[in-house]
Amino acid sequence: MSKIKVVIIEDHDLSRVGLTAALQHSGAVEVLGSAPNGRQGLEMIQQYKPDVAILDIGLPDIDGIEVTLQLKQAQAEDESLETKVLMLTANTSDDAVLAAFAAGADSYSLKEVSVEDLLTAIQLTHEGNAWIDPNIARIVLQQAKASQTKESTSDPEAETTVIQAADPEYQTIIETEPLTDRELEVLELIVAGCSNATIADKLYISVGTVKTHVRSILNKLCADDRTQAAVRALRSGLVS
Repeated sequence: MSKIKVVIIEDHDLSRVGLTAALQHSGAVEVLGSAPNGRQGLEMIQQYKPDVAILDIGLPDIDGIEVTLQLKQAQAEDESLETKVLMLTANTSDDAVLAAFAAGADSYSLKEVSVEDLLTAIQLTHEGNAWIDPNIARIVLQQAKASQTKESTSDPEAETTVIQAADPEYQTIIETEPLTDRELEVLELIVAGCSNATIADKLYISVGTVKTHVRSILNKLCADDRTQAAVRALRSGLVS
C-alpha cells in the first residue's frame, strides 16, 4: 500500500519537527515538506500536491482558515489539486470550528490527539471522509441539531446538509443585497439555535413571517439551509 503524502503547516518549530518525525516513523505517511506559515504552506501544497494538508489555525501571516479558503479556490481552477485539509489545532472555540468547516476543511483534530488517532484521522480524510475530534464534535452536532425546527422535520428550511466553503463572490453578494435589520435579528436567533416558533415568540411576529424572513436570508446568503446560513453569518462577521 502506498504511503499517504502530506504537507504540514505549523508555526511552532518543535511541534512541526515532532509531528514530522512521528508521522514518518509510522511508516504509513510520507511528509513531503513542512512550512512555518500560511503563504509558504500554500506554495508547498501547490508545488507538491499532497494527499492531505495538516495545518494549524493560528498561523503568523494568514490563518489556517484563510489558507483553506485559498486552497479550495485554487482547486476550483486546477482539477489535479485534490489535497484534503485536516485542521490540527488547539483552538476549541465554536466560531473557529464552524468557520473551519465553512471554509472547506475536511477534518478537525485537536493537538492533544494520540499519534494512533491522528493516523486514523489522516487515513479517513485521505479517503474522503470527515474526521472530527470527539472533544469538539458536540459543536458541529449542536449546530446541526439547532438548525432543525422543532415543529416539523419535513420543513425544507430545517434540513441539514454538509457545510460547504463560501463562494468567492460571497462578500460581494452580501454587499449587493444586504440583510434588513429584522433579518439580522432573525439571523442572530438562527445562530443561537432557535426554532421558527421560538423566533416568533421572541420577536412577537407570526411563524409564517419568520419563515418568510428565513427564506429571504437563505437567498441573500446563497445558503442551502439554516446551518449554512449560521456558519456564513459567523464567518463573515454578520453575527458575533
